[in-house]
Amino acid sequence: MFRFFTTRKWLLWSWLGSAAILSSLWVQVQIDVEINEWFGEFYDLIQKALGEPNSITIEEYWSSLFSFMSLAAIYVAIAVLVSYFTAHFLFRWRTSMVEWYHSVYHQARKIEGASQRVQEDTIKFTRIMEGLGTSFIEAIMVLVQFVPILLGLSIGIPIFFFGDWEFGLVTGALVWSIGGTVFLVALGWLLRLVGIEYDLQKKEAAYRKILVIAEDDDSQNVRPKTIEEIFLDVRSIHFLSYLRYLYFNIGRVAYLQANVLSAYVFLAPAIVAGVVTLGVMQQIIRAFGRVEGSMQYLLRAWPTIIELLSVYKRLREFEAKIFYDQNALTE
Repeated sequence: MFRFFTTRKWLLWSWLGSAAILSSLWVQVQIDVEINEWFGEFYDLIQKALGEPNSITIEEYWSSLFSFMSLAAIYVAIAVLVSYFTAHFLFRWRTSMVEWYHSVYHQARKIEGASQRVQEDTIKFTRIMEGLGTSFIEAIMVLVQFVPILLGLSIGIPIFFFGDWEFGLVTGALVWSIGGTVFLVALGWLLRLVGIEYDLQKKEAAYRKILVIAEDDDSQNVRPKTIEEIFLDVRSIHFLSYLRYLYFNIGRVAYLQANVLSAYVFLAPAIVAGVVTLGVMQQIIRAFGRVEGSMQYLLRAWPTIIELLSVYKRLREFEAKIFYDQNALTE
């Protein structure tokens, strides 16, 4: 799966392409920091205008909005270009995978589900990596940029439970985010979500194979199981997955809904005491949300991570069988 980064043919695409994507994501995070500063200035301007009529001019107001539109336009342009380039980058990755599979397909074709591994799982792998990989890297970059900002904004502000401790907001975000992530990872493990996804794909592959065989069987009586029996297996595993995800989503959705109020809970003493302006409060809430969101990466991406692990497991198993067959032929 990772020959893309070791094969000479793909070195420029793999390494220079990775560098280009990382650099672009860093620029996006820098713009996000500037947008966070804009929020503070803009809401202070609003507070001033609402507190005293005609204290700001219409030119100042439009100028502030134009500043945001300029930053947003740059951000959107970069995001669109990065998305376009990343799609090409990942298709090259898929190409490097299927080229090797094609070269050994005379052996691989005998493995059950070979066509599904080469066609379906390779495209699933790269599509999931497109969203999951870039969002993970961006989450790390956001933490690097926004943790110092949050620390600076929280100095001298009373924080619920932590009092005047300068690391209170960052610690609160850390405890809340990691606690929720650990809870849902443990829940996913207890419900065996990775295993159920893997079993589901295996049942679907068996059903697909029996349908292919049945195309040439006029009696529709395929052994060792009939088409109807195979589909009953498919239905059973799907119904089981629905039930497992029902339990998981109860915990996940409840936590994410409670998450909306977390920043306001920690800022409650400062808001009640009136020691922060509207602009500073918005900066803190937005920075807190960005830090918290990055720390919750595993939580938010957990369903996608489960699917990726399932695809990875199937491809690794497929490659292991190919290597086993190759070694058996050389002995």
